[in-house]
Amino acid sequence: MSRPPLHALLGFAAAARAGNLTRAAESQHLTVSALSHQIRGLEERLGRQLFDRGPRGVRLTAEGERLLSRVGPHLDALDQALRPYGPRHDEILTLSTTPSMASAWLVPRLGGFLAAHPQLEINLQSAASLVDFERDRDVDAALRIGRGTWPGVTSEPLFDEWVAPVASPALVERMGGLPGDGELHRWPLLGDPDREWDAWFAAHGGRPPERYVAYFDDSEALHRGAAAGVGVALGKLTRVRLLVEAGQLVLLTGKRLRTGYGHYLVYPPRSADHAGLHALRSWLLEQAADYTAADVGTDAGGEGDAPPDTRAPGTIGPLDPP
Repeated sequence: MSRPPLHALLGFAAAARAGNLTRAAESQHLTVSALSHQIRGLEERLGRQLFDRGPRGVRLTAEGERLLSRVGPHLDALDQALRPYGPRHDEILTLSTTPSMASAWLVPRLGGFLAAHPQLEINLQSAASLVDFERDRDVDAALRIGRGTWPGVTSEPLFDEWVAPVASPALVERMGGLPGDGELHRWPLLGDPDREWDAWFAAHGGRPPERYVAYFDDSEALHRGAAAGVGVALGKLTRVRLLVEAGQLVLLTGKRLRTGYGHYLVYPPRSADHAGLHALRSWLLEQAADYTAADVGTDAGGEGDAPPDTRAPGTIGPLDPP
């Protein structure tokens, strides 16, 4: 039997790691049909079925697992050996972030970075799904919120996440002006996914209401609900700042509460020598320092009851709803 072509093995490994032909085809710059043709040709050449195909993607068979364990390390070694010779390796940077972080913090600042680094192309992947750096080999780094204790990756802290009560101008007017100390429980409060109101009242006094007017299991929907006048949200300042500046939300007090979570730049060992990432890292640390310094009037509060991070090694994801 002649040797299988290298491109077929590369396509096989990409599909095996992604578990999805569409993502694998994109990473190989192929159409889905072309990648499927490669894999079927490899199966015919080897005389073995490598994948079980289903409506939710592809899954390796026992024979496929065996093949991946044998050729995967060699393909990775070949990729590492050839990277220094890639003409644009350090000029393309794929960064994953949540949609809310992208729209509220990163994108408004990104133009300045790209203007200062015109040779660098940023491939921004905005998704709430987990980033598995072992599976998603095309992702170089990620911006995520959490404790920063994810195993198998480097986590560099950018800034802490704080929350504060916010409401629409219309609701403030309807309630007769800003609330005084100890009056928040009389306002229509929106329940949050992390039960941070309990920590807020414990840190700043007052008592929780007997009932919340509505609950949201998604932070973005919570903030939009507050902007629509549904009630008062304990808003994450990173995400609501633009809404406050746009006049859609009002901060009800100068007090703040640190949640116990922070925003981090995270990346796997294979990205440590990426020159583009080095440039982005330096810029992000500068932006984070400026952002923190500009956040004046912050009262220190207690840490939120954030759960421990138990992600699998190399897996980075949001610890709160995006």
